[in-house]
Amino acid sequence: MIDNFPFYLSLIVVILFLIMLAKKIKVAYPVLLVLAGLGISFIPGIPILHIEPELLFIIFLPPLLYEASWSISWKELWRWRRIISSFAFVVVFLTALSVAFAANYFIPGFSLALGFLLGGIVSPPDAVSAGAILKFVKVPKRLSSILEGESLLNDASSLIIFRFAMIAVATGQFMWYEAALSFGWMVIGGVGIGLLIAFIFMKAHKYLPTDSNIDIVLTLVAPYIMYIVAEEVHSSGVLSVVSGGLFLSYYRHHFLDSRSRIRSLNVWESLSFVLNGIVFLLIGLDLPEITEGLGGVSIPSAIGYGVIITIVLILARIIAAYGAVIVTLIARNFIKVADSRNPGYKIPLLIGWSGMRGVVSLAAALSIPLYLKNGEPFPERNLILFITFVVILLTLLIQGITLPYLIKKINMSDPDQQIPEEEVELDIRRQLAEKALSHLHTNYSELLAEHTALQQLERKWEDNKQMVNDVVMAEECKVVYLEILSEQRVWLIQLNKDERTLNEEIIRKQLQYLDLEEERLRYI
Repeated sequence: MIDNFPFYLSLIVVILFLIMLAKKIKVAYPVLLVLAGLGISFIPGIPILHIEPELLFIIFLPPLLYEASWSISWKELWRWRRIISSFAFVVVFLTALSVAFAANYFIPGFSLALGFLLGGIVSPPDAVSAGAILKFVKVPKRLSSILEGESLLNDASSLIIFRFAMIAVATGQFMWYEAALSFGWMVIGGVGIGLLIAFIFMKAHKYLPTDSNIDIVLTLVAPYIMYIVAEEVHSSGVLSVVSGGLFLSYYRHHFLDSRSRIRSLNVWESLSFVLNGIVFLLIGLDLPEITEGLGGVSIPSAIGYGVIITIVLILARIIAAYGAVIVTLIARNFIKVADSRNPGYKIPLLIGWSGMRGVVSLAAALSIPLYLKNGEPFPERNLILFITFVVILLTLLIQGITLPYLIKKINMSDPDQQIPEEEVELDIRRQLAEKALSHLHTNYSELLAEHTALQQLERKWEDNKQMVNDVVMAEECKVVYLEILSEQRVWLIQLNKDERTLNEEIIRKQLQYLDLEEERLRYI
């Protein structure tokens, strides 16, 4: 490990360079990272990377799920709960079933149990890939909410399928009532454990004498505890992290102060950025280990099987997307749905095409044991690994590259946004100003007459109250303001050099204030 440390360090540099390149050429960075890992793996003398599945499941998965659950809107998640739940559970199950029958039919020696195992591995789309692609193009909020919400839950459902299929392969039998009870415990136990641990952490944040550093460390520890505790009692660690993360995210303003929220946001953005980059590069780097164990199956044949499974996955998801629309249109006659209007063909097509696979599929495939309990080699393990790799690679390349162009080609308007966002934001600012002025005049009228500082705040809120679209800072004005802030920063640094007796902490505070002002420009 120590001998290869320079190699691992250089991989981080490669990841940063490739992500910058991806932004430059407007390609989703998971695509470039997987291809780069694939290319690096062919370089002579490169250490063969052995990825432990526990490393991916325990080190990478909890923080990535936790960060995603903090980012998503609970309101949007609840609004689209029916379609999100159907894609996260029903569609994943039907996809796994489709893969099981296809594998059993097309791949020699593949039983239905092995096919279902493969289906559980490759059925969940990857959240990171879709999120990276959607950043390049503007899509309706409902589409991004559905994809984000689905990605939080489908990992759990696919891993549940994977566990049951593993038992069926190992024992040769499947007890449906035991599976039903186990499934119920995994869901209920996972959610319950996540909420309980989240509640304990919320109280720790609120009542213990923490500061921003302690708060950040607690947020880093929380997802690992949620995941490990849930897995130890054989429930779903994924659902534990997701439910706990959603709970803490919803109540974040009740137990974290403003400084902790700002600093933790920066820490988590950087952490998830690095972890996402590493896992996609690892997918490409793992190819030599995967191809070594193919044995009697030729690489062209294995690639062909991977192509077949990829086609099945893409078609199953697209059919499911349109099926969900039909079910919604029928259900609106009997129950209240989030949106009773016909969504047309565009949103189902985009949801169906947003099915790139990623790290969870690879980790699940790698976690298949080498041997059964009776000592026999696990059947078709290496072929399952290779097919999983081909599926990840093809979905990232084909769907990942074409999805932005498909979104632009469709040019879909947002049916939920009747008023431009700028106007909505401006109206909220006016109402905030009115609320502030009302509170100030009602409760502090005497202090207002005495203190100039409060009078200045009053004038500021009066200006915000009268704000019109033309007054909102234009891009040209932001450029001027940034230039002024830069000049102030240069002057402060020079002042610190010239005045040797001046306390540098004072200068640093002023510099931090300028940084906050520059950050504030992003939101005005």
